[in-house]
Amino acid sequence: MSIRPWVVVEAPDRRGLRRVTVNGETVGSAWSSAELRTILGRLGCPDDMDLEDPASLYWRGGDSGTWPDRAWRRRAAMVLMMVGLIASMALNAVIGWPDASGALTFAQRLTGVLFVLSGVVQGVAAVVALDYGGRRQFRASGAIVLLAVLIALATDSLLLFMWFEEMEFTPYVLVFMPLWCWSLWALFVLVRDQSWKGIPQPKRFAAGVVATALLSGISLAYSTMYQPAAAPMHFTLRADFGNSRLDRTVPFVQVPLTLYMKNTGGIPVYIINDIYTVRARGAKYDESPGKEDLESEWQESAGKRGEEAEKYVRKIRYTRVSSGHFYGPGSRIEAGQEYTLKHVFQLPMDATYDTVSVDLKISYMRKDRGKLDVEEFGTPHYSWKEGEGRYYCPLGKGCSRTVIYHARVLHNNNLVNLTRRPRYVTAIWSPVRGPTSSISPFDFRGESGFEPEEKREMDRYGAADVSLRSEVSLAELLRSSGV
Repeated sequence: MSIRPWVVVEAPDRRGLRRVTVNGETVGSAWSSAELRTILGRLGCPDDMDLEDPASLYWRGGDSGTWPDRAWRRRAAMVLMMVGLIASMALNAVIGWPDASGALTFAQRLTGVLFVLSGVVQGVAAVVALDYGGRRQFRASGAIVLLAVLIALATDSLLLFMWFEEMEFTPYVLVFMPLWCWSLWALFVLVRDQSWKGIPQPKRFAAGVVATALLSGISLAYSTMYQPAAAPMHFTLRADFGNSRLDRTVPFVQVPLTLYMKNTGGIPVYIINDIYTVRARGAKYDESPGKEDLESEWQESAGKRGEEAEKYVRKIRYTRVSSGHFYGPGSRIEAGQEYTLKHVFQLPMDATYDTVSVDLKISYMRKDRGKLDVEEFGTPHYSWKEGEGRYYCPLGKGCSRTVIYHARVLHNNNLVNLTRRPRYVTAIWSPVRGPTSSISPFDFRGESGFEPEEKREMDRYGAADVSLRSEVSLAELLRSSGV
């Protein structure tokens, strides 16, 4: 008959937890003598059992007074681990859900889905952290928490890296900067405790972590760099003058004009500004110009459009005949979609013009780079009306009559939205001064002007211009009218 006691209390581990065995089989673990008595009670031992009785208990690595657990410290670390994981889960959901549910391209949606799935892993890890911070009855709990912390560190490091490019304050800075510090602390604790030891095949676990990180990085790089660059924009513009007709009621000739646009590229776009302008040219002709060269002729003939130079022509002047929007700011044109505008303008029968031209200019922004609030942006604001509030600019104070279109724009990669100040698209239109467009942090509130990095913002959102100029002689236009 063995004289050894049938209950053995093992030495405390680094967290102060002591394993209890019976005949070599683990029956529980205890942080304190009170928890040990609970385990003994389940084994049928009396409540007042003498813990110092060597015939009943055998102590290894200390006696009945050796309980090094610091409950408050252990519980505080567990709570901090859980809070960080829950906050990281929320951050990943905020990053990924807009792209997963509304991104234009498959690659951008895949990136959003990966962030959402990463948030799910972190949510599971927050629950599992209760076990890992406690008795660790689930063998893989440490590995799951470690994976979630690595995801948090990678996400917060990426956000921090992108934030350092501009260093603009956003409310999310107050989230991912503390989370980055938290992830460093959590990783240190998990590596110190060798949390991966509980899983059966740690090498496969490590390979899975690396594969997931590579897939996420490749997908993000593809959606933000390669895919937009691999899909260039193409537009087809056309302007045709029709047969003119005499107006029976007034001494004018009516001239039909047909303007045409087609998005022949593979990416839908937002139209952020557009204009067509019909100009009639008048000039003084010199039948005996002498021996002057073209440069001398240009010096004398150059008018408001000083880039033109023509022999035998002097004092070129242009008169705006008609001007207006073509498609309209805030409108969308899908890949392959086309649009035609038919317009009629008038010319006096006794006009001394020699040519008529039309200029068509369209400013657009790619839908695969940004998302524009078309309802807000499509609402015009007139600078001369006091009821327009912040858009009102009184005449006589350096202001002119303009129509303003303004709205917030979101980047299709939500990581950019979280690490930058809000960007706004502003389009200013005038039939005399022409259209101007910009993308910047300027919000028409008077606290800042247009930023010097405006061109970089236009490139970031894929904003560009396409234009057309077509010219016809007045004699050709009037031939069909019989004038």
